[in-house]
Amino acid sequence: MPKDLAIILNNGSVNSAVATALAAQRFRPVLLHAEIGAQAGSRSRAAYDQQVVHFKPYREHLLPMPFLAALQAPGRESPAAVDRRQPGSLGAQMVELLPLVAAAVQYAVHYQATAVYLGFRIGPSADELAQALEFVQIWNEMMNLPCAQPEFDLVTPLLELEPWQVVDVGFQANAPFERTWSCLEEGSDPCWACRGCRNRELAFTQAGKPDPLRVIRKV
Repeated sequence: MPKDLAIILNNGSVNSAVATALAAQRFRPVLLHAEIGAQAGSRSRAAYDQQVVHFKPYREHLLPMPFLAALQAPGRESPAAVDRRQPGSLGAQMVELLPLVAAAVQYAVHYQATAVYLGFRIGPSADELAQALEFVQIWNEMMNLPCAQPEFDLVTPLLELEPWQVVDVGFQANAPFERTWSCLEEGSDPCWACRGCRNRELAFTQAGKPDPLRVIRKV
């Protein structure tokens, strides 16, 4: 009997790769990638494409959302980067997630999928974790009752993990870290100096794991 389908929002990041690997253990994945503004040739899009090759999903879809780029404040990261926590901005971060989750829900209904997976991560902070859990609970209650989708489940498997724990779980799930992109720059190689690269390096170091991307680039 074939596995049920799950919709997975994937932006080419470490968290997306781990969330997809976890989902693929239980479901046949359908991958969605939101394109915010001019992202067609971006490194995050390239990483997503590489993850599509790795996971061989049942289906995959690109979601053009240029209107979100117009709403993005100068200096802020794309709302597609659902796994890069901005201190003090959890409410705004969840607002930015609304159209992405809504699109994923529509695909879930279309494919009769039983779950939508997000690489959304908050960490163990009690107040913010409670706020994020309420966000997830409201989506599930809305889909289960008024929207008459009793089997629907919004899944955030990384929500309360620290970054190093995400790396550890990813190694256990055989996530393709070499097919991810964390750098905030668009160079041919990671700069290893920006906040995204530094956070990635710290996570792998604290997890006691080698970063396949750094090893590959050194060869």
